[in-house]
Amino acid sequence: MNYAVSPWAITIFIAFVAAVLAISYHFSRTTKSAKGFFAAGGQIHWSVNGVAFAGDYLSAASFLGICGMIAFSGYDGFLYSVGYLAGWVVAMFVVAEPIKRLGKYTFTDALNAKFNSRGIQLAAAISTLLVSIFYLIPQMVGAGSLVTPLLGLPHEAGVVMVGTLVIIIVATAGMASTTYVQFLKGGMLIVFSIALVFLVLYRGVSTAPDQGGDVPYRQFAAVNVGSWDGRNLALADSGWQVAGVFPENGGKLVFVKLLRGGEESFWKLNGDGTLLEEAQHITVRPDGTRLYNGHPKEKGRFYQVGHMSRVLKGGREVAKSGTTDLFSFIRTVKEGTVVRWLKHAGLRDGDDRVTVYYQQPTAGREMLKPGVKFKVDSARGATTANKLDFVSLMIALFFGTAALPHVLIRYYTVPDPASARKSTIVAIAAIGLFYMLTLYMGLGAAVGGVLDLTNDNMSAPLLAKSFGVTVFAIISALAFATVLGTVSGLIIASSGAVAHDLMDRFFKIKMDEHQKVRWGKLSAVGVGIIAMVLGIVFKGMNVSYLVGWAFAVAASA
Repeated sequence: MNYAVSPWAITIFIAFVAAVLAISYHFSRTTKSAKGFFAAGGQIHWSVNGVAFAGDYLSAASFLGICGMIAFSGYDGFLYSVGYLAGWVVAMFVVAEPIKRLGKYTFTDALNAKFNSRGIQLAAAISTLLVSIFYLIPQMVGAGSLVTPLLGLPHEAGVVMVGTLVIIIVATAGMASTTYVQFLKGGMLIVFSIALVFLVLYRGVSTAPDQGGDVPYRQFAAVNVGSWDGRNLALADSGWQVAGVFPENGGKLVFVKLLRGGEESFWKLNGDGTLLEEAQHITVRPDGTRLYNGHPKEKGRFYQVGHMSRVLKGGREVAKSGTTDLFSFIRTVKEGTVVRWLKHAGLRDGDDRVTVYYQQPTAGREMLKPGVKFKVDSARGATTANKLDFVSLMIALFFGTAALPHVLIRYYTVPDPASARKSTIVAIAAIGLFYMLTLYMGLGAAVGGVLDLTNDNMSAPLLAKSFGVTVFAIISALAFATVLGTVSGLIIASSGAVAHDLMDRFFKIKMDEHQKVRWGKLSAVGVGIIAMVLGIVFKGMNVSYLVGWAFAVAASA
């Protein structure tokens, strides 16, 4: 879809960036020592640290990726939330107090406290760097996804902008400024997510969601088939001309190209061969030109989707549910039929490459149980390998949390082990609340007529936009802040691994406090540049999927 830039959104974004830079400037005057730079002097209050934990941990994957995955895949996307939150049980009972008691600045300190081994120092430092870099990729991809609707800039500009801002945050005041940026972001993200869920419940669901009356929902057509023998197709309506028939996946999917009034369109043949259902398509010409439903992107002819074809209220079908609550919203989705959109790439139409998006009505109760994305049910064709893949993902999410460098270093910012434990409890409460909200935001997008089929990461911001540009501006700025907070934590962890673990401890380079801080800042610049490059290279991938990679690496470490 084509995004229109809002001056109001730009204003809120600039205000937030100004606040972040002001925080960095304030703490830059007091951060002089290595302990102040890498661990905020160990004097952060446990309540502030707990909310900062949430701000650090609730990344672009949590806000953009999970909401997008729930919107497109239902409960399977929510399983990422379950895995992310469950990992905090390990953090609280296994990691929190020992890390604070044994360490000084970094994870390597704690791991090597009882061994004094150069091999452990090297392995732990390299592990910290690798996990941080893997986890930086989805954050930067998320930044690129946000900058287009928010500021009207290309993906690459968003990546560079985030990288530059984070380098400024970290290189000026280190962990002190990072902590309060994360505290601010974490608190605001939860508050405004609650507000967005309230709006979703107030609006309810509809068979023709019109974004509050602002955007009429596109009613996709159907054409009766006159005859179909498995190879040749004729239509009952002579006003349409069949321009091509494309059996795909061994004939399990059949797409048909129709012409009418000089315009081309793609349709999907239904299961019994009696009806063509309108689809959407993106055509890539040999010269690289992209057409969206046969038109340039700027024409706005590639439509937002996401609705319910059947809504029940009190046992009877209705067009709108009316205002719902936390329980009746879920019940309405469960009892109805959600129209999902699936993607089929690789169709060849002469020299053109065509990606077709087609409708897949799905029972609401199927959307609210595992199996839409992850194959876990033998009755639905799941193999042992499919089940092992799913178990492997959950194990990675469960154990990966307790090994993420930017999570571990937060335990050094509080005065004592008891404060570390209290911080973790606050973090679990805040993070758990937010993840419950993602279920409602994701499902709200799935049935709210706001989905961009080319970018599932934009589901939550576009849901916010359906309630007005002010809500969109705030949510998008917060999503951008989410990226800033997490990337800041990852880069400060990486700079500690380079300056403290490798240069000071492993290579035994003699440095005073000021020199160690200087090298920490230079390391932050280097890691930030690497993150920018990778954020551009991995453009277009779902951020939750990329985070799964990072968690797998962290869990194995």
